[in-house]
Parts: sequence; structure tokens; C-alpha cells
Amino acid sequence: MDTQEALWTFGIGENYQAQDYFGCHLAEDGKHHVFRVWAPNAKAVSVIGDFTNWGENPLPMTPNDAGVWEVETDLANEGQIYKYLVTRASGQVVEKIDPFAVYFEKRPGTGTVIKHLKPKKWKDGLWLGRRRRLGFKQRPVNIYEVHAGSWKVHEDGRPYNFEELKEELIPYLVDMHYTHVEFMPLMAHPLGMSWGYQLMGYFAFESTYGTPEQFQDFVEACHLHNIGVLVDWVPGHFTINDDALAYFDGTPTFEYQDHDRAHNYGWGALNFDLGKNQVQSFLISSAKFWIDTYHIDGIRVDAVSNMLYLDYDSGPWQPNKDGGNRNYEGFGFLQKLNRVIKGYYPDVMMIAEEATAATSITGHQEDDGLGFDYKWNMGWMNDILKFYEEDPVYRKYDFNLVTFSFMYLFSENFVLPFSHDEVVHGKKSMMHKMWGDRYNQFAGLRNLYTYQICHPGKKLLFMGSEFGQFLEWKYDESLEWSNLEDEMNAKMKEFTSTLNQLYKDHKVLWQIDDSYDGIEIIDADNRDQSVLSFIRKNEKGDLLVCVFNMVPVERKDFTIGLPQAGIYEEILNTEREEFGGVWKENNPITRTQRGSWKHYDHTLSFTLPALGASIWKIKRRLKK
Repeated sequence: MDTQEALWTFGIGENYQAQDYFGCHLAEDGKHHVFRVWAPNAKAVSVIGDFTNWGENPLPMTPNDAGVWEVETDLANEGQIYKYLVTRASGQVVEKIDPFAVYFEKRPGTGTVIKHLKPKKWKDGLWLGRRRRLGFKQRPVNIYEVHAGSWKVHEDGRPYNFEELKEELIPYLVDMHYTHVEFMPLMAHPLGMSWGYQLMGYFAFESTYGTPEQFQDFVEACHLHNIGVLVDWVPGHFTINDDALAYFDGTPTFEYQDHDRAHNYGWGALNFDLGKNQVQSFLISSAKFWIDTYHIDGIRVDAVSNMLYLDYDSGPWQPNKDGGNRNYEGFGFLQKLNRVIKGYYPDVMMIAEEATAATSITGHQEDDGLGFDYKWNMGWMNDILKFYEEDPVYRKYDFNLVTFSFMYLFSENFVLPFSHDEVVHGKKSMMHKMWGDRYNQFAGLRNLYTYQICHPGKKLLFMGSEFGQFLEWKYDESLEWSNLEDEMNAKMKEFTSTLNQLYKDHKVLWQIDDSYDGIEIIDADNRDQSVLSFIRKNEKGDLLVCVFNMVPVERKDFTIGLPQAGIYEEILNTEREEFGGVWKENNPITRTQRGSWKHYDHTLSFTLPALGASIWKIKRRLKK
């Protein structure tokens, strides 16, 4: 792309590889470096760095008609650090980051490291070919959510880098039978306490976690082990730090012109002006860069509601031109983002973290939808956690918390998330949320995870929750791996691994996740006993019978109706000893009986474990 085309497309919001023009690049002679930065209202811009003795010999840049400043020099070398010295419209002089940098110095510094990413000779062609051929909608998606800085840390507090995570996290993912790993933001951020959600470098890999090359190698290794990689991305707001994107040239550059729309008061951040063409080029280039450069398999877009609704924040707001609260610029940007990314990569997942029902998130754009592939089902998550935290004595009165999701199962394409947000700020860990003594807490957790696996929708579980860590997650400390020295935690980890394998092995649990063809409710009205039962089905008519006892009362000779006569085998009983329960073996293989039960002509009777889940499959079909 030549200069004229790069500037023209950037200005009309259609430059989707803007990082190839902006930032710091080697000139054609291979000896000089060219620096380019967009600062349309700056009075002056210079490059300062190691090669200028910083402020002693700044390199003045020259602007063009598009507001892009440029300088070429033979003084700079790869590995050196630089910043832009911007004289704002007011005359104030500030040091600023390079918005298109691919790497920064380690915290607390924010200088850009001159780094040229060399093309990688990838070895994941088989994975990418299979991804293009099979997609993901009729495939198993069971995500392990990770904060790279705290999965494991060294004794001196340093987090593992991605070379170390490749050696330890990938074997763990394989052992636990997850299909995907999702990382909280890996883009450069100045403060670890933000968990990565207050970004400054939208093209830069966070140096705390290692190098871009290490992450490329990590993704490649994941693909060679049949594990997909997803990354969180934050296009709605950015850090308010004065040396980052904030009021870059002294005027609203990346943020809205309107002061209240620009400021996200609740989060102490600044909102991108999503209607500005140059900002659209910047953000969509960022998303595409991460897919191109790192071969990631999906992007989870954070805080979509903040981009959709003018009144989302706690500060003052003005209605749109039609008197409503929809942010038309944000809505249009999100449609454009999905249209562009899906145009390039139809097999890459676009996932929205969004909690309202006022906008169709995964609907088709021609039907006024945003065109995401998936939406986090926050309603299901809130309802189900409230139910499982409740004393079982009262659960029959709130049984609708378990069953209400059946009313809107396929109103969107959902991911069922138990994420990092649910195990911080006094919300307690997943294990600690559960009712009862330690034994019953683990029983409840096994029941809950089985319900998540059997319920239609893709799955997500935050790290540490898989083995029942009791303490809340801390962003600056390692997971409590010492918990696994406790027999109950070790058995909980073994259970989660077994459950994940069961999910992968049975197409009925993931092949039809978008219509009622994949589920048949047996009984959602048994409030008095607090038992829920349903069937999951696939395209061939295979089925699994899923039964959940939500109270700590064992039920002998428990009977349900079934549509198919047969000999049934219990393939999972959450109360087995090896999982932390008391059952030494599963229910015996059982034959259905002829008999009327609701609208069914066949019944199956068995012992339903206390606070347990029981899953059955047909060993042999019998004629009716």
C-alpha cells in the first residue's frame, strides 16, 4: 500500500492494516528508520529516544495534509527506545507513546522499543485448514479463561512468560481436556491492577508476559495440540494516562469531542470516538493484526454495552437524535468490525461480553443485529449462581432460576461463562459460593459444572475454579496450587477433567447449540423435589439423559419418562468416590419399563444421588 492509498483509506475508515504505514519501520534501504504518527492538531512533533540522547537532540517531524507527522533517520537501531515529543495545540509539550508500537519497555516505563517482527514460518497449517473446513459452531468449545500474569508466578513474584507457559500451561490444558484457552488482554497496559482492561498499546504485546515471538510460539504449540486460542480485546475505552492515547495532540484525537461522552467516569477511562473514521481504521487494524500476527482463533470484545448505550456510564448523558439511548456510532462500528473481520476470517470467533437484551448481539446485520458469533449469557450465569448459593431448603421456591433460561435458550448464540468477574471483589470463589460444609460445597460444584456442560451453549471456566480453589482470585499472586495437596481439591480437578472429556466425546452436547432440535425437556416442573431432567440430542438422533438433583436428599427408585425404549447405562455419576463423593460404583445398567409418564410411554427408574447429577446413554435400543 503506497502512502497516498494508506492515508486515504485511513481517513475514510477503511485502512485495516494501518500498522504497516504508521509507527516505526525500516526504510527500503534497510538502514534508515521511518517514524510516522497521526497528530492532526499538534503544533510540532519530534522523535526522542536513546538515539537522540532523549531531549538533547530531538528529531523534528514534518506534517502532511492528513495530519500525519513523519521523519526518516539513520540514527535509530532495533532494540532502542523512543517516544514522541508532542507540542499540543495549547503549547503544552508532552511525551507520548507510539500508538502503533508492537512492543514497549517493561513497566513502569512506557517507551516504545524499536522492534521489527520477522515473518514466522508457522507449522499450524493442519489446524488452520481444519478450522476453515469445520468452523466452530458445530464443534466442541470449552474454554479455560486465564490471566497470564497470575496462572503461575516465580518465587520472586515474576509471572511466567509465554515460553514458560508453553511448557507448563499447554500440557495442563491437554490433561484437563479443554478445547480452547482464552487470555485476558495481552495488549500493553501500564497497570497490572487493571487486569489488562485499561490499554495503551493496541498493537503491542505486553512485555511483562515475554516477547511477541514467544506468544507466536505458544499459539503454534497450542494448535499442534488441538487447542484454540482466544484473546480479550478492549475497543470501547482506553487508559486515561497522559503519556498514552489521551488527548494525543492536545485535542480530542482518539476520544469523543463531547467531554461527557469522552469520559468513562465509572472506570476512570476515556471512550473511543467510534464514529471517527481514523479511529475505526486504528481499531479494526488492531483486531486484524492480532489475528494475522498471532494466528489467534477468536476475539472476545470487552464491555460491548459501554459502546452500545449512551447511558451505560454513571455520568451525565444526552439522548441521541431520536431521543433514545442507543449509541449509533458504537452500533455502527461494531457492525463494521464484525463485517470486516468475518469477511477476512469467517472461521475466527467473534464473542461479545454484553449483559443487556435490548440489542440483537448475534443476530444478522440485515435484521439490525451486530453479527457477533457468540454472546456471554450473563443472565444465565447470574441466575444459576444465585440458585446454587441458596440453602437447598428454599430452592424449590426459586426453581425458576434454573429453568428460566429455557425460555430464551436460542434468542442468541451463547457462551455460558463462569469468568474472572465472578471470583473477585468479595464475590467469593466458585467453591466458596456453594452452600453447606466442605463436602457439600464440592458436591454442589460438581453438580453445577455438569449442568453447565449439559446446558446448550459453549462453555467458559476461569482458572483455579476447575480444582475448587477456595480463595478469591488475586491478579498479582499465583493460583493456590498448594490446594491440590488436599485430597478433595485433587479429586475435584480429576472430576473436571473427566467432565471435559465427556463433553468432547459426545456430539449431543455440542453439535446442536442453536436450536431446540438439540434439547428435549423431560421435566422442568419438579419444584418440590428440586430435580431437573432433560435430553440432549444430535443430528443422528443420539441422546444423553441429564438429571440433576439440586438438594442433598438421595432419591431411590426415582422415575422419569423417556421417548425411547432401551437398555440405558449411567456414564457419569457426580457422587463417585474418585470425584469426592461416596458412591463406589455407578447405578446398574437399567432397562426401561412400559408405562405412561407425562407424555412418554417409557420410564426409567434409578437411584438419584444426593446433590448429584446423573447422565445416561442408550446402550441398546429396544422396539416400542
